[in-house]
Amino acid sequence: MHGVLPNQTLADMIQSGVIGATPAITPEQIQPASLDLRLGKVAYRVRASFLTGAGVSVADRLNEFEMHRIDLTEGAVLEKGAVYVVPLMEHLNLPDGIQAVANAKSSTGRLDLLTRTITDGGVEFDRISSGYSGPLYAEICPRSFSVLVRPGMRLNQIRFRQGQAVLTDDELRQRHASVGLVSGDAHIDEGLGFSVDLRPTQGDLVGFRAKPHTGVIDLDLINHYDPDEYWEPIHTTQGQIILDPGAFYILVSREAVHIPPDCAAEMAPYLAMVGEFRVHYAGFFDPGFGHDPAGGAGSRGVLEVRCHEAPFVLEHGQVVGRLIYERMAEDPTQLYGAGIASNYQGQGLKLSKHFKSL
Repeated sequence: MHGVLPNQTLADMIQSGVIGATPAITPEQIQPASLDLRLGKVAYRVRASFLTGAGVSVADRLNEFEMHRIDLTEGAVLEKGAVYVVPLMEHLNLPDGIQAVANAKSSTGRLDLLTRTITDGGVEFDRISSGYSGPLYAEICPRSFSVLVRPGMRLNQIRFRQGQAVLTDDELRQRHASVGLVSGDAHIDEGLGFSVDLRPTQGDLVGFRAKPHTGVIDLDLINHYDPDEYWEPIHTTQGQIILDPGAFYILVSREAVHIPPDCAAEMAPYLAMVGEFRVHYAGFFDPGFGHDPAGGAGSRGVLEVRCHEAPFVLEHGQVVGRLIYERMAEDPTQLYGAGIASNYQGQGLKLSKHFKSL
C-alpha cells in the first residue's frame, strides 16, 4: 500500500536489516512516522557545505574538504558559523520502491541549527532514492548559537514512503470539511497554507529574536537555560514587525493545525518570491499532532524565520508557509502526544525544550 510508513513498519524494517545501526537502534528512536538518527563519535570540520554527486562517496569528499576532525566522545563544541559533517550511527539498505526523506527535528530547527542529511552519491540534501545502500551523514551548521554535542544525540530524523503519498488540494478540502485540518478558513493551494500571528489574544509578545553573542548550549540540558540570555523578546501592538537582515526569529502561526492519525505532514516554503525572508522548514508533523479525539482545536505551528538581504515588513495574517499532507500507508500504533515524549503538543509561541518556560 502506498504512503508514509508507520512506526510498526519501521520496527519490521529494523528487524529485517533494511535499517541498520551500530550500536543497535533503541525503541525511543522510533516515532509515529519517522526514525530519529543519532550522531556518531567524530565530527569533520569542512571548508564548505557540499553534495557528493553521482558516483562519489562522502569519504571522497571529506578527503577533499576536511580541515580537521573532532572526537565527540567526551562532548565537543560545534561553533557558530562553521560547517561540520558527522557520520551517523544508522545506515540503510533500501529495497526498490521505498524512498526516504530526512529533516531536522523540531528542537534542532528552533535553535537555528541547520542540519541536513547527505549520502554517498547524493545529488540532493535530505532526499534518499529507493535502492540506496550505504551510510548516512549529518551536515551541521550552527547559525545562531554554538552547541555542545555528544555521540547518540538526535538532531535529525528520517521518514520512509512507498509510492505517491501527497494529498491533492481536492483531497485536502474534503479532509478539512470532514475532520478540520486548521482552525478557521483553510487556505489550500498546493498544500495547506498557514500565516503568522502578530496580534495575540493576550498581551503583545509576538516572538523572539536570537541574540548575536551568547554562550554555548548543551543539547542534553532540558528546561535549563534562561531565555533572556539568548533571546530578545519582540513586542508589538501594530500587527507588524520589521525583520532585520541576517537575524533569526521564533514566531507562531495564527492557525491551529491538526494532523489526523492517518496522515503526516511536512512544512514547506509558501512562495520563493513572497518576500525577503524564509520560514525554516525544519520539521515533520507526525500523525496525531494537534489531534484531540473529542474534537479539539489543534496545535499551532512554531515558525523559524530568517530574513535575507533587505529589511522586510511582516504583517499579521501574512501567509508564510504551507503544510504538505501525506497519507499514511496504515495508521500508526503510536500517535504524537499519546504516551510518548512529545515536547510540543498543544503548543503556542514556544522556544526549544532547552530553555526554561516563560
